[in-house]
Amino acid sequence: MTKHLPNTLTVLRMILIPVMILFFYLPFEWSRYVACWVFVAASITDFLDGYFARKHKTSSKFGAFLDPVADKLTVTTALIILLQDHPTILMMIATTVIIGREITISALREWMAELGERGAVNVAMVGKVKTVFQMMAIGFLIYEADLWGLPVYNIGLVLLYFAASLTLYSMYVYLRAAWPMMKE
Repeated sequence: MTKHLPNTLTVLRMILIPVMILFFYLPFEWSRYVACWVFVAASITDFLDGYFARKHKTSSKFGAFLDPVADKLTVTTALIILLQDHPTILMMIATTVIIGREITISALREWMAELGERGAVNVAMVGKVKTVFQMMAIGFLIYEADLWGLPVYNIGLVLLYFAASLTLYSMYVYLRAAWPMMKE
């Protein structure tokens, strides 16, 4: 079981996406809280699948492919439902920056792999930090309601804008690393 645990967690993350959507749109007072916890659970599996793959040395090519797909589907879906819920220009900009970066970097990695230079655009620490802020922001935004007098939604917006800034910076880091091959 240990051998398949990372991929199982990744698949679980993908299964949680429609569950999150369902609870987000249910017309109950508590449904957004459940949607938030489903998103948090999905975010935790993102950390755990990589942790277990490294710890038990069970990395696989399928897992290396599926993990970023699951991440992008989870984040993109959450951002789209949040944008639909609060269609503001700043939410649109942040959503576009984050989704646009994901598409750009995915395409860049694929192109670099075609050149045999996949290692030039490996995950950087700024990408990991971006992901933490992004997940926190989305969790806060899904939760939405104030908690202990704290404006959770507004905190989520600030975190999202910070994550979008880190997103742009991380894209710059990846593009800079790939630039020597792009000039050829």
